Order: sequence, then C-alpha cells, then structure tokens
Amino acid sequence: GRALGRASFWRLRTCCYRGEMSLWLLIPGALVLGYVVWRLGMATLRALSGPPPGSLDTEPAPTVAEDVDDLDVYLICDECGTELKVSRLGELQIPRHCGEKMQVVRRGAEA
Repeated sequence: GRALGRASFWRLRTCCYRGEMSLWLLIPGALVLGYVVWRLGMATLRALSGPPPGSLDTEPAPTVAEDVDDLDVYLICDECGTELKVSRLGELQIPRHCGEKMQVVRRGAEA
C-alpha cells in the first residue's frame, strides 16, 4: 500500500450505504452517537438504582437523642442471654442477635 500523507488522510472517503462520506463527518458523528449512548446508559442506571436516600421519609429525623440511662432499659437476646443496656435513645430500631430480634425489658431500680 501507498503511504497516506496528513492532507490526504482527511480527504479519505469511506463507503457507506448511500455512497461515500467524508471522514471529517464520520468522526464527529461517532462522537455524538457515543455521547448519546453514554447518557442513555447513565439515565437507565440511575433509574434502576432507586430513589435517593431519605426522599421517601415522611417524618423528620430525630434531632437529639434522649438520655434514658436512669430508666434501666435493656435489650436481651432470648437465644443466648446477651444483654445490652440502653443509655441513649434516638429512633429505636430493635437489633438482631443470634438471628432473632432482641426483647426490650425495663427493669426496676436494683438496690
């Protein structure tokens, strides 16, 4: 093959379905098509990922945790007997231990 110079490279014509098209039209067209495919792919991934965190919350988040140290509140695992003393209470979410939810127990003051 013969070596193409820089000027003749841009005048190179490629064959398309309806005839020949200049390379200077093919490159920007490919870039635009690639950008459109990338934007559609990103929009699809965002739609599949779900709503942003916190957008479905109807209640405002608690601002300050309440001190419940004097109430003697414990979380107890029924399976193994592990006890956790609750000293500060925000939004209560019962933890799991040994695969089961722990029981909330309030004990009287021990003398």
